[in-house]
Amino acid sequence: MFQKKVPLTPPPARVLLSIDYEPWFALSRRYDSIHSDLERRSLDGGFARQAVDVILEQLGMAAASFYLVGEIAAWYPEVAEKIAAAGHELGFHCHVHRSLALPEDLEQDLQRSQDWIKRYGVRGYRAPMVRIAGAAYPLLARFGFRYSSSIYAPPGTLLQNAGVWELPVSTWKWGGSSANIQAPRYFSVRLLLGGELPFGSSFITGLSRKAVLRLIENALKAGHSPVIFLHPYELARPEDWPGRIRGDLLRNPLLLPFVADKSGFLKQLVGRFPVSPLGAWLDDAIRGGCQDG
Repeated sequence: MFQKKVPLTPPPARVLLSIDYEPWFALSRRYDSIHSDLERRSLDGGFARQAVDVILEQLGMAAASFYLVGEIAAWYPEVAEKIAAAGHELGFHCHVHRSLALPEDLEQDLQRSQDWIKRYGVRGYRAPMVRIAGAAYPLLARFGFRYSSSIYAPPGTLLQNAGVWELPVSTWKWGGSSANIQAPRYFSVRLLLGGELPFGSSFITGLSRKAVLRLIENALKAGHSPVIFLHPYELARPEDWPGRIRGDLLRNPLLLPFVADKSGFLKQLVGRFPVSPLGAWLDDAIRGGCQDG
């Protein structure tokens, strides 16, 4: 069960920018059942290693949170090293990208990624598909995580469960009530019918970057810090990208917004607005004090 929290001295509003750093093939979910590490690495084809330099250059001086898939850290240790050396926050996404609906699946992934999690002092977690079970929070607390960003809710929402803070990916609320927020709370028809548009998702950015930039601006003017995420394959193109993804798009056209090139959106975002990692914002919020909401 979540407890709502309110910062006594809200930090200056900024965009809480994150990259869910996963292999390009995580998009389609068609490869979730492949267990061979060699086969998965071969399928990635070096993309996750090559994309990091492109994305770091695009970010320039802006700092973001990178929620890294653990198998990438194992395949290419230099990816985590470059992200940390550039001053960005490293978070944990999963070890192998798939649904982690059961706590035992999450625990297995946490165990498999312990080496790099401890090496880089990882404190933040983002569930695959932004879909977390309530039972995951005590587990995250046991493994030393300080916060999660694994549900959807309006900007300015700050929650806590089992001592773990929750910084939700942002929604624009036009109706209904979000007074009783529980996990899981993911991108779904139910969320939309409840009067919330998850503009923090790169899916919505793929539909209308102008609308997302406008919603970000409105949130900042209201003193809130919206949480936004992107993916590496939206910012850097894998080799033979159209050929790799064409069949999946034909089977599931809803993937199309995820394959739109968002490098221009990122350039506008970091050029127009103050940007921060999630962990840095949370540090500022806690430093100023929080009370029950």
